[in-house]
Amino acid sequence: MDSPNQPGPKRSWAKRLGILGAVTVPALLSGCTKEQIATGFFPVESKGATNHTEAYTALWNGAWIALLVLGVVVWALILWAMIAYRRRKNDRGLPVQLRYSMPIEILFTVTPIIVILGFFFQSVQVMEKTTDDRTPGEQVIEVAGKQWAWDFNYVTENVHYAGTQVPLDGTEAPGENAPTLYLPVDTDLEIRLRSRDVIHSFWIPAFLEKRDMIPGHDQSLHVRAEKEGEYVGKCAELCGEYHSEMLFNVRVVSQEEFAEYTQSLADQGNTGILGPEYDRNWYPKEGAQP
Repeated sequence: MDSPNQPGPKRSWAKRLGILGAVTVPALLSGCTKEQIATGFFPVESKGATNHTEAYTALWNGAWIALLVLGVVVWALILWAMIAYRRRKNDRGLPVQLRYSMPIEILFTVTPIIVILGFFFQSVQVMEKTTDDRTPGEQVIEVAGKQWAWDFNYVTENVHYAGTQVPLDGTEAPGENAPTLYLPVDTDLEIRLRSRDVIHSFWIPAFLEKRDMIPGHDQSLHVRAEKEGEYVGKCAELCGEYHSEMLFNVRVVSQEEFAEYTQSLADQGNTGILGPEYDRNWYPKEGAQP
C-alpha cells in the first residue's frame, strides 16, 4: 500500500536557477575583454579594418544575441515543464498521454518562421554590401596563389612582387621575409584572385573575408581598407605538403607610402605583370610569345 505524502521543506527552483545564472554568466564572461565582446569574438584588429567588417560584425552579434535570448526562453519553458508537471509522490497511474495548448502550438510554429525570415533578409542585405560589392577599384591588384607562396601584381602601377615560400620559425607570424601585400588606405580596391596550380583560399582574418581560388575560375574582392596597420594573411585551403607555410603579411599604408613602395618595385626592375605563363598547366596558344 502506498504511503501518504510526507511534507518536506519547500524549494524555490526559480531562486536556485537565478543564483546559478548569476554565478555562471559572470564567470564565463570574466575572461573576455570589452573589445572581444564588441567584435563578437572576431579578431580585435578587425574593428574598422575595412568598409565591410562593421556589417559582418553587426550581423554576427545580432544573430548570436537573438539566438541566445530565444534559447533562454526555450530552456526556461523546458525547465518549467519539467518542474511544474513532474510526478508527485501522491500521483496515481499514468499522466494524460495526449494534451496540447493551441496558443503554444501557434507560438512554436510562428516564432521559428519569423526568426528564419529575419536572418534571411538581414543576410541578403549584408551580402549586398560586402560579397556582392562591385565598386570600381581605384587600384587593381592581382593576387596569384601558387604552391606554396603568393605573387602580387599591382596592375594599375604595372609592377609586381614574386613571393617565395615562408620558412616557419615556431611562431604564428609569417616573419619579415614573408610575401607582403601592400594596400593603400582609404582607396577603393579591386583584388583579383587566381590560382596557378591547385585550389587555394585567400584569407585575411582581420578583414573577415575569405575567397577560394580555383584554377580556371578567377574571383575578385572589392573592398576599401580604412585603417592603417599590419595584418596576417594565409591560405585557408589544404593545398599540399607545405600548406602551413603559405603565409603572407598585409600592410595597409598611406597612399604616399604605397606610391613609394610601387616605385621601389619599378626601380628593382619588377615592372610588368606576372601572367598566366607562370601557371603550372599553361600552354601558349599557337603563335603566342611566352
